[in-house]
Amino acid sequence: MTLNAVALGSAKIVLATGNRGKLREFRALLAGQPELAHMNLDAAVIDAASAGVGDIPETGVTFEENSLLKARTVAELTGLPAVADDSGLAVEVLNGAPGIFSGRWAGSQAGDENNRRLLLEQLADIAPEHRGAAFVCVASLVIPADDDEAVMEYTAEGRLEGSLLTQERGTGGFGYDSVLQPTGDERSCAELSMAEKNAVSHRGKAFAALAPRIVEALG
Repeated sequence: MTLNAVALGSAKIVLATGNRGKLREFRALLAGQPELAHMNLDAAVIDAASAGVGDIPETGVTFEENSLLKARTVAELTGLPAVADDSGLAVEVLNGAPGIFSGRWAGSQAGDENNRRLLLEQLADIAPEHRGAAFVCVASLVIPADDDEAVMEYTAEGRLEGSLLTQERGTGGFGYDSVLQPTGDERSCAELSMAEKNAVSHRGKAFAALAPRIVEALG
């Protein structure tokens, strides 16, 4: 892997993803931290792709294993604190699937639209009372070792409970956002604003739990 020295020169932390949607959500979350109000987060927080780190195989069998694997790899390659997450959709009638396979439910080369379409087809005959599902996320922060401290690792889990719609609604978000309706809301996740989504989302909850540690890492 060839790292991007220019991007790394201005960065303080790396989000271990190439997904621009995740990067926008992460920066929005950090923008709400008073301690970081003075910071140019567009420069301080970059994604792994901008740093020159390519795809990292998700060889773990749990969200936590995959999350830590990605954060450890990016931290080791860049020498910067790294945040990663592994998340997916857990459907009750599918015994928690797609789970860690959410991003490739319709095949390793499939995109979000294909994954959503296949899932809705598979559950087309399932009654509303049996369409329970939840977004699950485990986020990890790995801070590389320095002269005084050993490697430090932190993890946190977040969940967003809801039910699967029978058809897509909304154009915001990404992944399965347009097919999950959060419990207590009449809208899909794709119909929420960024602020609303961060307040209730699985990823927002997991990142928020890590926020104090991330603020410390940003200094």
